[in-house]
Amino acid sequence: MIYTKDKEYLIKFGKHLKQMREGKNMSQEQLANISEVSLPQITRIERGVINPTICTIKSLSAGLGVEMSFMFDFNNK
Repeated sequence: MIYTKDKEYLIKFGKHLKQMREGKNMSQEQLANISEVSLPQITRIERGVINPTICTIKSLSAGLGVEMSFMFDFNNK
């Protein structure tokens, strides 16, 4: 059965987002400003607390300057 809120997956996604952000030497605040996603929301995503929408992920990928598909490139690591 597939769950819409898979906690382990959300945590992995959040860690991946944080690694990408830090790899670009970007603070959460900088990413928030560039991507137009609120700072508290980025914090919750990185902690795996919330399930971001596709539109939010699209904004974050644009802010990070990566293809949206790269946002999900963490399953094989």
